[in-house]
Amino acid sequence: MSKPSSFSLRGRNALVAIKDERDATIVRRQFERLGIDIVTWDGDADIDCRPDVTLIDDEFLPLTSPAQRASLGRSPVIALLGTETPSRLKLVLDLDPASFLVKPLRSAGIYAALVLAFERSERTSELKQQVLKLEQRLRSRRVVLAAVLQVMHTHALAEPAAFALIRRTAMEQRKTIEELSAEITANGSLPRAAG
Repeated sequence: MSKPSSFSLRGRNALVAIKDERDATIVRRQFERLGIDIVTWDGDADIDCRPDVTLIDDEFLPLTSPAQRASLGRSPVIALLGTETPSRLKLVLDLDPASFLVKPLRSAGIYAALVLAFERSERTSELKQQVLKLEQRLRSRRVVLAAVLQVMHTHALAEPAAFALIRRTAMEQRKTIEELSAEITANGSLPRAAG
């Protein structure tokens, strides 16, 4: 299944927490035009939905409930800023917003804020996956080093040649270097090529 485009917003769900009725009306009107379903939140109750995006007025900050903070962390957050005081900005930064809008709101800028929020969220997710993959490879580095030492010893090779042999064998067997290295350290030698 392909991921939805950051530019296509129809059918998405938004949690909206805005105190000023004028600003709330502008957001409702724009979201209706964009095909976004709205769930309003007054700041008191627990959040019991899984929104695709959250618009939160800085007047609702700080969030006192850990459950509320956790719920907001599952989707991109667009902060609505009324004042630019350092203390208010600190509260907004604690939410790790993907985008922001300045109050009083206008219809211009809402679509751009949404697209930026979805795109930043997607990129952040991709970066987290890359970090996890790199951390796993870093943890497996000991296994690769042990395999290189094993091949150096059994085949009387220098380190670059032993690593090249492991890499070539891994490519021939369509395995990662880490997988092949684990086999080498478990078996004590290079596995025979099938075929």
